[in-house]
Amino acid sequence: MSGFFGLFNYEKEGPGVEKDAPQKKGFFLFFDLYFKNFWKLVVSSIWFILLSIPVVTSGLAFAGFTNVARNLAIDSHSFGTSDFFETIKKNWKQALPAGIINLLIFALLIWDLYFFYTVTTGIFSLVALAMVLTLLFIFITMNFYLWTIMVTFKLKLKQIYVNSFKFAILCLKRNILIVVSLLAIYAATISLLFLNVNIITMLYTAIVLFVLPGFTFLLIEFNVFPKIKKHMIIPYYKDHPNEDLELRHRMGIE
Repeated sequence: MSGFFGLFNYEKEGPGVEKDAPQKKGFFLFFDLYFKNFWKLVVSSIWFILLSIPVVTSGLAFAGFTNVARNLAIDSHSFGTSDFFETIKKNWKQALPAGIINLLIFALLIWDLYFFYTVTTGIFSLVALAMVLTLLFIFITMNFYLWTIMVTFKLKLKQIYVNSFKFAILCLKRNILIVVSLLAIYAATISLLFLNVNIITMLYTAIVLFVLPGFTFLLIEFNVFPKIKKHMIIPYYKDHPNEDLELRHRMGIE
């Protein structure tokens, strides 16, 4: 195989690592990967926005960007734009309907929030509102994993959603941290609007359109892929002990 379900292709030229270079971890590793791949993420953000404008094709945009961000998050080489569209070409039959399904579910949940918050009153309204907020949180965190599973494994769409739901529950603590981090980043970005300066407004627009999407995708992939590796990839190789020995060694899987 040229890589686990198309995940790793070591025939591509990578940036290389200096011999005996200290290994960065956590916060420092993330920002090292982010700034090292800043322009690839910016270009991918542009394609993501353009492809999301028709709304119904948003699933294609998510699949393409997820593949690029996933490879960058594990410091595997990505060509950026070509990988973005190659992923769409390979996964459009699942990505397109998944995007539409997600839009419908999000629309339904948001409508429910509006209804129970503004129309109904009493204890029933509070209980229903709490339930809808819980479902919304679960579905948002499912999407952290859904697109990665889709572009990494050859599974049916139903299986992708089922596994995404399992990760949303199994990795609850990590998912909460991701959501809190993203909310903090978005809040800081929105706060720029209150400065009311033309140059700041231009900067804000540039950040929202070209910087924030890439940062968000990389942050999510940086945090969720280790869990997918632990619970899906490693078990796969346990069941196939003689397969992809060199690849397993590169991934640190014995």
